[in-house]
Amino acid sequence: MEKRFLITVCIVLLSAVVCAGDNSSLANENKSGLYAKSIEQVLRLEPDQIDIGIAVLIVSEQWSDAVAGRQCQKQLDEMAHEIRDRMREKKIKADARAIEVINQYLFEEQGFSSVKEADDPNDLFLHTVLKNKKGYCLSLSVLYLAIGERLGLPLHGVVVPGHFFVRYDDGQTRFNIETTSKGGHATDESYIKRFKVPSENTDSIYMKNLNAMQTLGCFFNNLGNSYYAVNNKKQAQASLEKAVEINPALPESRTNLGNIYLQAGKVDEAIRQYRVAMQISPDDAKVRNNMGNAYSKKGWLNDAAAEYERAATFDPNLVDAYKNAAIIYCEQKQYGRAEQKLRTAIKIEPKNAGLYLQMGQVYRETGQSERAIEELKNALNFKPNFAEAYFNLALCFKELGQPENEIESYRNALSIKPDMAEAMINLGNIYFGKKQYDKAIDLYQNAIQLRPNESTVYYNIGAAYSNKGEQRKAVEAYLKSVEIDPKYGDAHYSLAFSYYSLGDYGAALKHLETARALGVKIDAELASAIKKMLK
Repeated sequence: MEKRFLITVCIVLLSAVVCAGDNSSLANENKSGLYAKSIEQVLRLEPDQIDIGIAVLIVSEQWSDAVAGRQCQKQLDEMAHEIRDRMREKKIKADARAIEVINQYLFEEQGFSSVKEADDPNDLFLHTVLKNKKGYCLSLSVLYLAIGERLGLPLHGVVVPGHFFVRYDDGQTRFNIETTSKGGHATDESYIKRFKVPSENTDSIYMKNLNAMQTLGCFFNNLGNSYYAVNNKKQAQASLEKAVEINPALPESRTNLGNIYLQAGKVDEAIRQYRVAMQISPDDAKVRNNMGNAYSKKGWLNDAAAEYERAATFDPNLVDAYKNAAIIYCEQKQYGRAEQKLRTAIKIEPKNAGLYLQMGQVYRETGQSERAIEELKNALNFKPNFAEAYFNLALCFKELGQPENEIESYRNALSIKPDMAEAMINLGNIYFGKKQYDKAIDLYQNAIQLRPNESTVYYNIGAAYSNKGEQRKAVEAYLKSVEIDPKYGDAHYSLAFSYYSLGDYGAALKHLETARALGVKIDAELASAIKKMLK
């Protein structure tokens, strides 16, 4: 579904909802953010005027037209009223004792809980959490904070690498609230140890009490990931740029924005983001790995390899670092080092089919086709529908002079991945060599639908028609080939032969001379025959 641009679109969303009854106003009633109607309005507010619940509901309505923000706001207010009524019954003020009441209501009675895997982009949004009563660390914490601000509690969001939780801090009493564990408490030390919080950089926002704007910045980071998950890269970039603007010292936002830039081909911009992230969190293996990817795109292979090595040092179980290092070492013809990296990775993930594919490619590049076949078959054991493994098997069988196995492997690859153009072309070449020109032409024609600007495929079509004696169709294909690549000498030479066969000697001579000028070795008999017919 087409999404509207996050930052610039204003929407008419929410107004204050007040439940009936005496003394029904909530603690957030005087916040300007309660009456915001666009995310731009929210971002212009002072942090203490932001209503985090309203802000994320506005973003939710940007995400999906089906969100009823007014209804969700009412639900939040009703939940807060219910909790406040229970606090009054127990003669509890808005202090630390209220946390137990909130936890009992949210997690025990209402059944809010953590999702097993945070892999659904919809789980970020407050409307989804309210509907499904499930979320992950950030989305459950946003719900908790939204209720807390309605009760007037001194609650803060807290971020650590890869995690988010809530903290109660009134200046005298301070403790952490883990929303993925029914509001249980955990010490600062346990979070620092579990999530490997870097201690060197004092400018980092890790483990600090966040204000509402900073919490919203963390939300924008995850929002960018959610948009990326649904392939809306424009919105993903806008969200992550806003996340970096709000929280410039949050490495995750820098890294995620760098990833967006890298995929968009903005390599220098990506490198700048990764460098800042590494300054804040120098031991972050994933940032190092991503920086290696950026250096690789720049062609700085030694620098890329160094970053992959550092990544593996900081996280010895980061398989991507070993895989990427192996790719670089193969490009540098250091096949022994590539094999070593892949062996290490396989020990970590022995059922990872991609690792065996990569190992097979290393052996194939070093002329060890039989060993390559063993590794590729291992890949297929763990992933039977692995088109790339069958494709590489075909290449190995070609090296071993086993055309029937080669054909079968290409067919298997295409049965799994019908749009694998390279397999079509290679299989077409096999049929061409067997003089089965119609089969070859069918495969080439299918490939050209996928690669309409590939001159060599048109050349192959022309050659197949020429060998069938259908020179007019051959000329048509050859002309398309030289239209795409005017310096394709062999295509010009083949045009000369086909035009000669059709009796168009002027055109034949023209393309013959073009081929000669492009460095193609000319058959003397053909040149003589053309010139003879022009006398």
